[in-house]
Amino acid sequence: MIGLFGIVSAAVIGLAGGLAVGGGMVSFLIVLDIVPRLAQMTRSFDRVHWFEGAMVTGVLFWTFAYFFDWRVTLTPVAAILIGLLAGCFVGMLAGALTEVLNVLPIMAKRLGLGGYIVWLLMAMVLGKVIGSLFDWIVYHA
Repeated sequence: MIGLFGIVSAAVIGLAGGLAVGGGMVSFLIVLDIVPRLAQMTRSFDRVHWFEGAMVTGVLFWTFAYFFDWRVTLTPVAAILIGLLAGCFVGMLAGALTEVLNVLPIMAKRLGLGGYIVWLLMAMVLGKVIGSLFDWIVYHA
């Protein structure tokens, strides 16, 4: 049987690990200005607080869902809709990170592809979508 010391130790270690991961994520979001860049890309500066609130709400929701082992049975259409929305969020977050780091514009300029940056981005997006669909539908079927 686990004694009081074991329970307290597990709680302290779990709390410390959660604080470390949460602190790293917050540092990532703040130092790289992810939320303001996301608002800039979507031209919605007046809704920055909505982005922040959505991120905090999502973190809290999924934390409770994980800890309380919530299960939801969805229809395929609902699962597709949720997957599309989650994919849009991840794509916009990745796009904001890319813009912060200025990787794509520099690469396109050096390769002489400045006029084709939209096509380069679309190729990356479609490659990710097709690869994900292949993984979900064919590989894990």
